[in-house]
Amino acid sequence: MLDELRRPTARRGRLVAITAVVAASVAGAALFAGLRQQGLPADLRDPLAARVTAILEQSSPAEHHEHGHEFGEDAGRVVCAVDPFGIEPADAATVAEVDWVYARHLCAITGAGEDWAMSVRVSGPLAVRLGEHAQILVPEPGIGYPERVRQAIPERYHEEAFGAFADDEAIDAARARFSRAR
Repeated sequence: MLDELRRPTARRGRLVAITAVVAASVAGAALFAGLRQQGLPADLRDPLAARVTAILEQSSPAEHHEHGHEFGEDAGRVVCAVDPFGIEPADAATVAEVDWVYARHLCAITGAGEDWAMSVRVSGPLAVRLGEHAQILVPEPGIGYPERVRQAIPERYHEEAFGAFADDEAIDAARARFSRAR
C-alpha cells in the first residue's frame, strides 16, 4: 500500500521537474530574444544614434543625393531618425572604439508647406563610418536592393537590416524637429 501512495507522488515530482525545465527554457529563450531585440547596450546605442542623426542632418540635400537620397529641387532641411542595430568592431565597448555603425534610418525633408505626413521621406538600412570625415553608405534602391544591403551590412546583422524601425521615440523626436524646422 505504501508503494501505491508513493507512485502518484513520484509522478507529480517528475511532472513538476519537467514543468520547471520547460518553464526555465521558455523564460531563457524569451530573455535572449528580448536582449537580441534590444540590440546594442544603451551606453552605446543612444550616443551612436545621436551621432549618426547629426551626421545625416548636417549633410546638405546635395550630399544626401550623393548617397542615394532624392529629395528634389525645393529641398529644405533634412530631419532624420536613426535606430542603430550593429557596430564594427562588434566587440567595441565604448563609442570611441566604434568605426562603423549599422542602423535603420528615416529621413524627411522640410518643404514649402509640407507637414510630416506629406513630406518626402527615405528610409532603410545604412552603414556609417565614423571619424573626421564620416562616410555614409546607403544601398541604392531598385532591382538588386537586397543584395546591395547584404554587401553594405555584415552578415551577422542581416536580419536586423531587413527588420522594422524599432525606435518609436526617435521617430517622434524627428517629427517634432521637423515641425519646428518648417
